[in-house]
Amino acid sequence: MEMKPESRSSATLTAGMPVVSFQAVSKDYLADGQKVRALDNLSLGIEEGEFVALVGRSGCGKSTLLNLAGAMDFPTSGRVLLDGTPTSSLNDSGLTCIRREKVGFIFQSFQLLPTLSAIENVELPLLLAGSPTGRTAAREMLGWVELAGCEDRMPHQLSGGQMQRVAIARALVHSPRVLLADEPTGNLDTTSGDMILNLLRRIATEHKTTTLMATHSLEAAAMADTIVRLRDGRVEEVLRR
Repeated sequence: MEMKPESRSSATLTAGMPVVSFQAVSKDYLADGQKVRALDNLSLGIEEGEFVALVGRSGCGKSTLLNLAGAMDFPTSGRVLLDGTPTSSLNDSGLTCIRREKVGFIFQSFQLLPTLSAIENVELPLLLAGSPTGRTAAREMLGWVELAGCEDRMPHQLSGGQMQRVAIARALVHSPRVLLADEPTGNLDTTSGDMILNLLRRIATEHKTTTLMATHSLEAAAMADTIVRLRDGRVEEVLRR
């Protein structure tokens, strides 16, 4: 895959209306009484259906960017817009709604509930939203991730790759606008990891779900439409197909 450098500026915005937009965002944390800047005046726009890989050394700001994109954290300065809505402007009810309806999360450690079966894990977001068709949608989504027949298995009866596919099905079952994946292949072998990356590629292409993945793996990043290289909380380089 040929990737072309687009910009080395921290103010890199895509054309059109981004689904996720970071506008001059800085984020500070306190560590041992000292201020640490995780993101530094970063601007970035991610369009509908775009598959973006965030790469860079540990501490460069990848996970902070994901947390801000999912309204799990908020900028110290600047704005984060999720589907056009500034996340910092929402109250607790609005935040719960936007996370539940517009965002799906995939974690390195799967985060499945061990006392629930595969189909119950996938159905859970719809149950919490009061959907009457949760079981049917969960079954269909497990079929889409090639786990038909595994609906009643408990997490401990699944391989790592199967657990991650259940997690992907759970993240997609409510048709989110944005999918956030934090090192989704980090705990998997090569074969299972490749399957997960192919699913993420299909999610962006077939579902038109904007997908943002943090990864240390350049091989994983090569599956994306766009690679955003971060350094010291800033956009160092943007590479596009």
